[in-house]
Amino acid sequence: MPFISDRMKFIDSHTGGEPTRVIIEGGPDLGDGDLQERLDNLRNHHDDFRSSVINEPRGWDAMVGALLCEPHDKTCDAGVIFFNNVGYLGMCGHGTIGLAVTLYEMGRVGLGALRLETPVGVVEVELHSANRVSIRNVPSYRFKKNMEVQVDGLGTVYGDIAWGGNWFFLIEESPLTLDKSNLKELTAFCLQVRSSLEENRISGEGQGEIDHIELSGPTNVAGLNSKNFVLCPGGAYDRSPCGTGTSAKLACLAADGKLEPGENWSQESIIGSVFDGSYEWIDESRILPTITGSAHLYSRGELIWQEGDPFREGI
Repeated sequence: MPFISDRMKFIDSHTGGEPTRVIIEGGPDLGDGDLQERLDNLRNHHDDFRSSVINEPRGWDAMVGALLCEPHDKTCDAGVIFFNNVGYLGMCGHGTIGLAVTLYEMGRVGLGALRLETPVGVVEVELHSANRVSIRNVPSYRFKKNMEVQVDGLGTVYGDIAWGGNWFFLIEESPLTLDKSNLKELTAFCLQVRSSLEENRISGEGQGEIDHIELSGPTNVAGLNSKNFVLCPGGAYDRSPCGTGTSAKLACLAADGKLEPGENWSQESIIGSVFDGSYEWIDESRILPTITGSAHLYSRGELIWQEGDPFREGI
């Protein structure tokens, strides 16, 4: 079923360089069920909306979309469904930071605490200023440690499988230098790893698809702990340090006893932006991570779909 609106209002921001497009008016009617039900409705009946908003000519592969919804949980200030160029995300850390800044710009929230409902749970947010945000992400945990996968042409690769709102395969020591000059090589390597995970039917808990690959390595910046490269589901790399990826990283560090509760972890992205993270234990296997980063608005306007547009649903 095609979406009805021919105009949609949006606000664009970037969080540490990673773009978020929030649809604030004109999206499809998904009913008043919980956010997972509405995500299923969007996926099954309105996927042309996702494709048209986020793909060329109106978007591009690095962008994450966020459909602003009324929350099902009335204790929440807003609901949100995240999506990208190939599908849907249960949670998006950088997108949540961008959404909080967008809601502040709209006058929907003030500085201080707010609650956002996602398909995978409620995320608590602290808006420190017009641009600085902390999110208490969904419970995160390591599912399997030091998993082995055979990658054609590369041999044996080891990594941890962890949940931070999405499923990640985390490789502690990148075989390639984490530098922007290696973006093509890093992307190709991660694509090979992800393909091998699929071929070998290696998944997260409950057969959850591992659609993010995260490489870690040393940083050259004093005061920071690590640098990463994260490959997102659509094949684009994350310009930010990745909020759900940093949450998964914190879960692994906590499980290994390498980071104490409340201790700060400063994570640098491949382009040099930084998230600060810490955690508290929920139980013996799960943590509640807090991620802090900055987002900045850069565009506001309307998306238009004219009659006869051959690329109405994206390219």
